[in-house]
Parts: sequence; structure tokens; C-alpha cells
Amino acid sequence: MFHSISIYRRLITILVSASLLGFLFSSCSQQDGQKKELQYRTSISETYPTAPIAVMNPQYQISVPAELKPYEQVAIYAKVTGFVKQIRVERGDRVKKGQLLAVLEAPEMQQQYLSDRSTEQKVYSDYLYAKQAYDRLVVASETTGAVAEIELDRAKSAMESAKSAYDASKAGTGHTSQLQEYLHITAPFNGIITQRNVSVGALAGKANHLPLFRVAQDDKLRLTLSLPEKHASSVYPEMPATFTISSQPGKIFDAKLSRTSGILDPHDRSLALEFDVSNSSGQLQGGDYAQVKLKLKRENPSNWVKSQSVLKTQSGKYVLTFNNNQVKRIAVNEGNRLDSLTEVFGNLSPNDKIIIKPSEEIKTVKIN
Repeated sequence: MFHSISIYRRLITILVSASLLGFLFSSCSQQDGQKKELQYRTSISETYPTAPIAVMNPQYQISVPAELKPYEQVAIYAKVTGFVKQIRVERGDRVKKGQLLAVLEAPEMQQQYLSDRSTEQKVYSDYLYAKQAYDRLVVASETTGAVAEIELDRAKSAMESAKSAYDASKAGTGHTSQLQEYLHITAPFNGIITQRNVSVGALAGKANHLPLFRVAQDDKLRLTLSLPEKHASSVYPEMPATFTISSQPGKIFDAKLSRTSGILDPHDRSLALEFDVSNSSGQLQGGDYAQVKLKLKRENPSNWVKSQSVLKTQSGKYVLTFNNNQVKRIAVNEGNRLDSLTEVFGNLSPNDKIIIKPSEEIKTVKIN
């Protein structure tokens, strides 16, 4: 019996020892896990410092190429066919609106006008005769039974028919008269003759596809440029700009935004901008290429982070946030750059803390 009690005590001792060892092992494992998590948390906060997101709306500057063009320019064609009789201007001459540039001659057009004019006079005489006949019948009809009603109606119809014929003939004469006016080529606006393509005696008109002259307005110019899509929302009314041209190094010219295309060009995804530039002194030339500096500003504030905070991988661009002991990888698109900051767009909150020097080795897990 004593032997049985001894064996029982040994079993109890072994079980108690095993329980103690298990408890100690579990406690050590938990402590090791907590210690590792604490170390990882400490490594994130110390090895990878964070910085808050900057929410701001700064004015920024970009430089884009542009072109100076005449405010108005047009190719002048002859609307009617004729021979060049006179040329009153040369290339480089300055002209005023309505000034005579050239005279064409078309003898058959003059003959047609004279014929139409003669026909008009004849038809007008017929109309006057029909009207007089009707007026006399109206007076005679005041005496009862003197004129049959059908005769009065017939006279009235003849008068109205003659009136219609006269109106048509008058319109025909006006048409040929207007065509004769087209024999005189005039300037559509104040400007300068940039091309003269014909000589006296040349045939001008529909058979010749070459313009007689080209005229450009140079006292006012258009500065045109294409703004990339990512800057399109930063344009505002009367936006200032400065520009330089290679033909006048060292000189800086000012301009203000006059108009935009309103929509992006589907071919290059850009917004067309136009600046009206006064050139009354004539120091600028239409056709020059220019380099323009624009001062842009977005409508609303946006998120900015340190440029080195953007993690660039094969799968895209990301920032790593460290909030509530949790690391998250957020996909972003880059916007503008300003000194050491980069504008980013993504699922970010103004309260997020961004890891300044991210790495693909940083685990995106929650640390308890």
C-alpha cells in the first residue's frame, strides 16, 4: 500500500511540473511576441520617421513654349473672274480698312450690267403704263355701269404683273451691279501686306486657286500655347504671364489671359490658351516662337508630401501611412512639385502621418 501512495505522489509531481513548464513556456512566447512587436513598432517610428500631410494651395510657376501670331490674318481672293488691271500695293505696305488694293477688269460684266439696266427701264415703263390704265378705269368705274367689273379686275392683274416683272428686273440689275463692285479688291482691316501673288494682266478668280494677297494685322498679336492636362484646372481669369522671344534676348514682355478653348484637345490632351498682346510700337513680329512663364493656382487646396515620401514601384506609385500603430500602402498620382514637396492625389486624410523614407520591405500590418 505504501508503494501505491508513493507512485501516486510521483504522478502528481510530474503533472504539476509539466503544467508549470507549459505556463512558463507560454508566458515566454507571449513576451517574445510582444517584445518583437514592440521592437518592430520602435523600428518603424525610429528608423522610418513620419511627417504630416501639408494641405495647401500655393501659386506655382511653369514654363511652356508658345507662338506669336497676327491677331487677324486672311488670304484675299477675287470673287469674280477677271484680269488684273491695276495693283495698288506691294509686299510690306501698311493698309487701312477699305483701302483699294487692286482693280480687275471684265468687259462682259459691264455689258451685262448695261443690258440688265436697259431691261429694267423698259419693264418700268410697262409698269407705269399698266398702272395708269388701271387708275383711269378706277375713276371711270365711279360712274355706274361705265366699266364692267371684270375689266377692272383684268387691269388690276396686269398692273400687278408688271410690278412683279419690274421688281425682278431691278433685282437682276442690282446683282450685276454688285458683281462689278467685286472688281475692286479692298483691305478687310488695318494691317500689312505679307504676300502679293499676282501681276498686272494675270487672270484672277475662281479658276485661280492662288490668293491675290495675304493681309495680317500686326498692331495686335495673339500669344497661343497648349497647356498640359494636369495644369488645366489651375487656370483662372486674367492670369498673368511673361514671355521671351529668341529674336530679342534679354527682353521680357507681359501679357494677361484673354480666352481659353474651354475643353481639352482630344489629340494631345491639352488646353489652348490665348493672350492678346498689344504691339502698337511694332517691336514684336507675328510668327515668333516664345517661351512663356505662367503663374498657376488650383481652385481648391490639395495634399502635399515630401518628395522622398513617394514610393515608386513597378506596380505604381504609393505613400506609406503610419496611423494608430498600423502601416498602410496608399496608391497615389503625382501632381506638381514645389521645392522639396510633391502634390499627391489618392485616398488620403489630412490627419495621416506619412513615412518620409518608405521601402518595399516595410510590412503593411497592424501593430498591437
